[in-house]
Amino acid sequence: MSDITVTMPDGRTWVPKFVKTINQEKCIGCGRCFKVCGREVLQLVGIDHEGEIVSIASDEEDDDEYEKKVMTIANQMNCVGCEACSKICPKKCYTHEPMTA
Repeated sequence: MSDITVTMPDGRTWVPKFVKTINQEKCIGCGRCFKVCGREVLQLVGIDHEGEIVSIASDEEDDDEYEKKVMTIANQMNCVGCEACSKICPKKCYTHEPMTA
């Protein structure tokens, strides 16, 4: 099997690389990746004191329910392989890989 390659109108080739994982140990929950992704791939969640993922309330009054905020992959199939999330991430938390045919 080979990587899927896209030929651009000007003749250049591009191999899209799709989001595979986010290293939550490195993630600082800054939200830059969330803002740059227009495909609803990502979601900000909280990590509680036991290391479990908890939803973040919109009213922000439940801040004591979690120890830190991190980004998660909510809709992986929405990813178009542009890698914008990885390029803007200040902590280099992302792993991407090409889709194979």
